[in-house]
Amino acid sequence: MAVKIRLRRMGAKKSPFYRIVVADSRYPRDGRFIEEIGYYNPLTEPVEIKVDAEKAKKWISNGAQPTDTVKALLKSSGIE
Repeated sequence: MAVKIRLRRMGAKKSPFYRIVVADSRYPRDGRFIEEIGYYNPLTEPVEIKVDAEKAKKWISNGAQPTDTVKALLKSSGIE
C-alpha cells in the first residue's frame, strides 16, 4: 500500500480550498482518505496554511510520500 500525503480539493467552483490528507495512492483525489492533517487556503492574503506538525512527521517517518505541492507547503510552514 503506497501512502501519499496530498491535497484534497474542497470549496465551490472558482474558489478552491484544500485539505492536506494522508491517503492510499489508489484512491481518487477527493475520495477516501486515512487521516486529515491540515488545510491550505490559497485565496486569503497572506496564504493560510495550517498543518499538524506531529502528525505530518509521524506519517513521513512511517513511509508516507508527500506530493511535490505538499512538500513545498510543508517546507514553507517549517516542518520538513
